[in-house]
Amino acid sequence: MENEKIIRKERIKAAVFRFAPLMGLILLFAVFMILAVTKDINIPYSFKNIINQSAVVVVAATGAVFIYTLGSFDISLGASLCVSALIGAMAYNATGSLIVMLAACIGTAVLISLISSVLASVFNLPVFVTTIAMLSLLSALVLVLIGLNGTGDVIQVPAQAVRPINTVWFKLLVLVLYLAFCTFMFNFMKLGRQEKFQGGNPVCAKLTGLNGKKLAIAAFAIAGIGVGLGAFLTITYAPTLSRNTASSVGMDVIISIVFGGMPVSGGARSKIYSAAIGAVSMTLLSQIMLALSLDSGVGQMVKAVIFILVVFISMSNNKGNILPR
Repeated sequence: MENEKIIRKERIKAAVFRFAPLMGLILLFAVFMILAVTKDINIPYSFKNIINQSAVVVVAATGAVFIYTLGSFDISLGASLCVSALIGAMAYNATGSLIVMLAACIGTAVLISLISSVLASVFNLPVFVTTIAMLSLLSALVLVLIGLNGTGDVIQVPAQAVRPINTVWFKLLVLVLYLAFCTFMFNFMKLGRQEKFQGGNPVCAKLTGLNGKKLAIAAFAIAGIGVGLGAFLTITYAPTLSRNTASSVGMDVIISIVFGGMPVSGGARSKIYSAAIGAVSMTLLSQIMLALSLDSGVGQMVKAVIFILVVFISMSNNKGNILPR
């Protein structure tokens, strides 16, 4: 009888933790709507801003879930997105084709991701060590590209060229298609199951014959597609690119994944929708801070406190459940 109570209690605790990010998103949405009504905020315009601000982070973070599921992380995503956007803009200026620009953004991002994962495999280094080196390399490459191809300190794409696709509906279409692709690969293909197994217990995964290096390469390739799409959306929203383009994306991806309830240890509890929930929640929180006329520094402090709290709850919930690595 006592064991049944303990099991029931653990199930309730697990259910609460599982749905906490979604409940948090609903709560933030409710608070935002109340503030919008009471302060006479233009709701359609605010929703447009929310989509514009969260679209890039959602696609980049959704792809990054595959990396985080392995128990690793990539801090060079922001720099990779910036380089991909710059090369995409250069490709458009050379050809005048949006399709070529899209292909250049995705191709560059996937190539950078594959280089990171292959270098880690060849030199048998932890993936995050390679991404730290890539962060420095890509940051330098940004300056080189702007210096060689820019006008002053920027590289520009004509605003009229991207105006037809700088719409909410186009961005939602990109989000839905990429989310559907990632959901299919993560939940219905063996790649997702193998990555959860690898992230939960790499020792056992190796003994069962799983190739951790191949899984890492696949994860980084999918993440690269998300970064490339994020670069393309960045150009459509802000066609004037500088060294500061996407400078906060890397940290935003980490915060969004954690906000969405993704365990920092990866493994079987990883969820593909964590990134989307976290990114939209973070954007809603920013809009609430703006509606309350709070200083940006206060907003960053609130985000930091919530981030630490979510990580603490995540680690507490998984304490004792993480298998030996």
